[in-house]
Amino acid sequence: MSGGVDSSVAAYLLQEQGYEVEALFMINWKDSSVTLSGECSWEEDLIIAKLVTKKLGIKLHVVDSSENYKRKVVDYMFSEYEKGRTPNPDVLCNREIKFDVFIDKAREIGADYFATGHYCRKKEIKINGKPVYRLLAGSDENKDQSYFLCQLSQDQLKNALFPIGKLKKPEVRKIAKKLDMASAEKKDSQGICFVGKVDLPTFLQQKLKTKKGNIIEIPQDTVPNEVEISGSMKNELEKLHTLCTERKYQPSMGKVVGQHRGAHFFTIGQRKGLDVGGTREPLFIISTDIENNIVYVGQGKNHPGLFRQGLFIPIKDIHWIRPDQELSSGENDHYLVRIRYRQALQKAIIHNTSEGLFILFNKPQRGIASGQFAAWYKEDELLGSGIIS
Repeated sequence: MSGGVDSSVAAYLLQEQGYEVEALFMINWKDSSVTLSGECSWEEDLIIAKLVTKKLGIKLHVVDSSENYKRKVVDYMFSEYEKGRTPNPDVLCNREIKFDVFIDKAREIGADYFATGHYCRKKEIKINGKPVYRLLAGSDENKDQSYFLCQLSQDQLKNALFPIGKLKKPEVRKIAKKLDMASAEKKDSQGICFVGKVDLPTFLQQKLKTKKGNIIEIPQDTVPNEVEISGSMKNELEKLHTLCTERKYQPSMGKVVGQHRGAHFFTIGQRKGLDVGGTREPLFIISTDIENNIVYVGQGKNHPGLFRQGLFIPIKDIHWIRPDQELSSGENDHYLVRIRYRQALQKAIIHNTSEGLFILFNKPQRGIASGQFAAWYKEDELLGSGIIS
């Protein structure tokens, strides 16, 4: 029970289905000094959660998990940004907190099932007489949150319930308003999971030091062309690597147009925060060199440096929600893939090799960054995910 409208309605729907419901509110972040306008304050959320549970007549448990959250999510974020990677804390938060620490606390109070307000669905099937759990996209295409759960395991899904997965957001709001819930008009949370909207450089400067470096503009005609994909090359690792790894740039390939405060504060595709003017089109980051503290940029949202044909996921970072659907080494198959929340699913072929997974898209994708999670689907079922190298 987060204090939001989704978990509030989820609790109500479970009651309507005959479940004995109790609520668990988790305090995961206490430092409001880094949030913008004090958004996502846990104190305010807790007040709303208390009002909702009182109206529903259910018991509310409050658990302080801030130490776990800091260790499992925030420290990971700092570590990834320091390496010049772009982590997704929401995916980690679900894997390490909501479906780990939360599950443990739910079991401590004797729960048989645990539920969240995610817009996704779960179905159970039998394979060789054993239960297998399918994670499906939410019925509301505009609100589907299955991507955030792309790192869950069969064990984590086993006793999970997603009561609002078949509903659309306006329907959820309508139920909350009809019941006069305190959360009915509450805005959806934004920013980092449990932290809220933050000024990311300020947030990262808690641990990462500023370090001045050059911003170098790369002309469009300097970016090398992609290797053409042909049937004969699909099993050639060298060409797959060329298509699926980040391009490397050298200072001699462009000109210095400004200074930055630290390459680790920036990510591919970013436009804001550069503070460089005087260009005909806006500048976008196309690459960062952490070792030499250089940020490479290009003019315009269609600069070729922003696009890549594919991506690579090392073996250690591959995760299958459905292990029974895992590709064998040397196999490939067609999937629908996304690399960020709310991105439209993209057609792609995934090649499983001795090194890891190579994902080749039918169309070049914008803003692929190492550290992000790529998630792959068959129709509306999320089968697996991995961390982009």
